[in-house]
Amino acid sequence: MIEAVVSIKPLLAILASGLAVPFILASRKNPNQREFWSYLAAFIKFGLIVSMVPVILSGKTIEYHLWTVLPGMDFALRVDPLGLMFALTASFLWIITTTYSIGYMRTNNEQKQTRYYACFAIALFAAIGVAFAANLFTLFLFYEVLSIMTYPLVAHNEDKEGLEGGKKYLIYLVSTAKIFLLPAVVLTYMLAGTLDFVPGGVLTSDMPAVLVIIIYICFIAGFAKNGIMPLHNWLPSAMVAPTPVSALLHAVAVVKVGVFSVLRIMLDVVGIDVMKELGLGLPTAFFVSFTIIAASIIALTKDDLKARLAYSTVSQLSYIVLGMALLTPNAMMGGMLHITAHAVSKITLFFCAGSIYVSAHLKKISTIGGIYKKMPWTCAAFTVGSFSMIGVPAFAGFSSKWYMAVGAIDRGTSTIMFVLLASTVLNAAYFLPVVFKMYFGERHEDAHFDEIREHPFVVVPLVITAMLTIGVGLYPDFFLGLAERMVLR
Repeated sequence: MIEAVVSIKPLLAILASGLAVPFILASRKNPNQREFWSYLAAFIKFGLIVSMVPVILSGKTIEYHLWTVLPGMDFALRVDPLGLMFALTASFLWIITTTYSIGYMRTNNEQKQTRYYACFAIALFAAIGVAFAANLFTLFLFYEVLSIMTYPLVAHNEDKEGLEGGKKYLIYLVSTAKIFLLPAVVLTYMLAGTLDFVPGGVLTSDMPAVLVIIIYICFIAGFAKNGIMPLHNWLPSAMVAPTPVSALLHAVAVVKVGVFSVLRIMLDVVGIDVMKELGLGLPTAFFVSFTIIAASIIALTKDDLKARLAYSTVSQLSYIVLGMALLTPNAMMGGMLHITAHAVSKITLFFCAGSIYVSAHLKKISTIGGIYKKMPWTCAAFTVGSFSMIGVPAFAGFSSKWYMAVGAIDRGTSTIMFVLLASTVLNAAYFLPVVFKMYFGERHEDAHFDEIREHPFVVVPLVITAMLTIGVGLYPDFFLGLAERMVLR
C-alpha cells in the first residue's frame, strides 16, 4: 500500500493560473502588467509543483479531498509519478510559452491579446487539474473545461477560417466526450461502484468481459484529444490559430491531456492485468500503429510547415499509447517518457515555425530556402527538434523510442518493430527535407531577405526548448525514474 500525504499543494498548483485570470482581464489596458500576472502565475504554479517532487520520489503520493458528490464519486486530487511528470512538463513550458507569446503577439499586433492570455491561463488550470485528478469524475470536469476554454484560442483570428477551425475543434471534442466518454464513466461507476483511480484498476476479470471491453473502447474514443484516427481531424484544422496556441495544443496541454488520460485509464481503471487477460494490449497497439504510419505519410504531402507539424503530432501521440499498450515494463516506460520528449521537441518545432512567420512572413516549406543565413538560431533549433522526432541518439525522442523498441522485442512482436522502424524512416523523410531546404535551398522570390530579422523574445524561448530537447536526451533518468515508479507500483 502506497503511503499518502495529505496536502493542499495540488489544489494551490491548479488554482495558481485560474486565480490570475481576473488580474489579467483587469490589466487589459496595460500590456506589461497583464503579462506580469501571467509570469507570476506561471512561476508560482511551477514552484508549487516542484515542491512536491521530494514527496513523490520518496515513494509516497499526495492527496487532497474537497467534497463528496455520491458514494465513490468525489472531487479529489492526487499526485503520483505520472501526474507529476505531466504537470512538471506543462507548467515549465508555460513559462517559456509566455515569453514566446510576448514576442509573437506583439510583433504581429494580434487582436484580443488579453483574452488570449486569460484563456491560456485557464487552459493550464484545467491541464494541471487533469494531471492531479484522483478519479474519473474530477478528470472529466477538468477535461471539459479545457475543451471549452481553448475554443477562443483556436478561433482567435475570428475570420472565416478561424471560426470554422474552432467550430470543428469544439464539435469533435465535446461530442466525443458526450457520446463515448460520459457513458464510459457512467458504466464504470455502475460496474465498479467507484470512479477512483486505483493502482491495478477498478475493473476486474470477474466482471462481464464484453462490457469491460466496451467501456475500454469508449474511453479510447472519448478522449479524442489523443488524436487517434479517425477522430483526429480537429487537430490539423486547429492550425488556423496563432503559433503559440498551436504550441499549446500540440505540445503542452490539449493533446497531452488526451494521451495522459488514456494512460490513466489503462493503468488505474482497466488495469494492466485485466488488459492482459482480455487481450486488449496488442489490438490497441496495432490500431494506433495505423495512425502512426498514415499520419506520417500525410505529413509528407504537406507544404505548409504548421500542417506538416500537425500531422507529425497526430503520429507521435500514438507512440505514447503504443508504448503503454505493449504492456511490457520497458515499452510502458518509453511511452510515458515520450510525453515529455515529444513536448519539448514539438514545442521547439512550432516555436521555429512561428519565428519564421514573424520574421519572414513565410508559411510554406517551398519558400524557406536558404533562410539559415538570416535566421541561424531558428534553423539550428528546428534541426534539434527534427532530430529528436526522428529518434537520433542524444536527443529526447531517441530515449523514449529506444525503450519502446526494447519493449516490443520483450513482447516478441515483429510487426510493432516494423512499425517503429518504418515510422522512423518516414519521420526522416518529412523532416530532413525541411532542414536541407533551410540550409542549402535556393532563395525563394517571396523571401525578402533584407527585411528578415530574428526577434529576441521569439528566439530565446526556442533556444531554451532546443537545449531542453538535448538535455532530456542526454539525461532522461529523472523522467525515466518517475515512469519506472508507475510501472513497478
